[in-house]
Amino acid sequence: MSTPSDEPVLFRAGELARRLGAALRGDPGLGITRVDAIESAGPAGLSFARDAARLAQWRDSSCGAALVSQVVADADPRLPAPPPGRALIVVADADLAMASVLEWLAPREQHAPGVHPRAVVDPGATIDPSASIGPGVVVGPQCEVGEHAVLCASVTLGRGVRVGPRSVLHPGVVVQDRCVIGAGVTLHPGVVVGADGFGYRPSPDGRGLLKVPHIGRVVIEDGVEIGANATIDRAKFGDTLIGAGTKIDNLVQIGHNCRVGRSCIICGCAALAGSVTLGDGVVIAGGVGIADNRTIGAGARIGARSGVMDDIPAGESWVGYPARPARHTMRLVAALEQLPDLLSRFKRMKDPGQG
Repeated sequence: MSTPSDEPVLFRAGELARRLGAALRGDPGLGITRVDAIESAGPAGLSFARDAARLAQWRDSSCGAALVSQVVADADPRLPAPPPGRALIVVADADLAMASVLEWLAPREQHAPGVHPRAVVDPGATIDPSASIGPGVVVGPQCEVGEHAVLCASVTLGRGVRVGPRSVLHPGVVVQDRCVIGAGVTLHPGVVVGADGFGYRPSPDGRGLLKVPHIGRVVIEDGVEIGANATIDRAKFGDTLIGAGTKIDNLVQIGHNCRVGRSCIICGCAALAGSVTLGDGVVIAGGVGIADNRTIGAGARIGARSGVMDDIPAGESWVGYPARPARHTMRLVAALEQLPDLLSRFKRMKDPGQG
């Protein structure tokens, strides 16, 4: 059938189901022209339903097609074949399937190899011929930039920085002296790697503060992605380390001498004080603060806006301010909800003449 849109067709529903290895319910000829949220997608739109509520929303919407998780489709006994002009594409996991679709549709940035004439590259730096160095980039002495690495406009590399193959440093990134960026790393705009750690001590005369020098490095391992305006401070001595595959959101602060494990997730506005250690696979929600010298065990999860003052064992979920095991915090919250009623009852018991 023809698509109900003047926009170019990206996929037919049947073709998309085949590419995803999915089962199709509905119209295989439905033309899909865009990916959109269920509430705003039209008859040629594609969205996704990860749960029963979203599937019900799709059913009542004008969205033409949706990716739906198998478990959700199987759990809905009222799910008939969609009417003409609509289609459900049943996949193992709707989120992962949508990620694949977005990957197919994402524009491919083209970065021509070579050094832009308005870049400043120290003669002592080594730039692989396949790397792309954009306008306004400054590359300091003794730097090494690997194969197919991309330094977008206005990136600054200090002395002795190493950038691994296929890494992309977006506009305005600053990597200070001697820091190491692994292979396949993405640093989004405004990231600062290798600023001094925040270290001061009272001066002997008691009239001010003395700055503690930080002479270590930051080492970012392969496959890390760091969001816009995040900051990773250099170590006092040794290395601040970000483990392979870790993903860090915008506006995150990682203090000096932190050691972040592999495949961790750190959400926006979180802050790690100095010498915090995260095991592999730790998940930190937005706005979390972690005190210095704390250890968070592998696979632990910390809820949003929590303040962590203690070590957290591996695999546990903590939440609250101060953070405690999640079950304990939920019991405290439930007890707090009952407090007004308990106070009223106490006052009546103390003075039966009231109320």
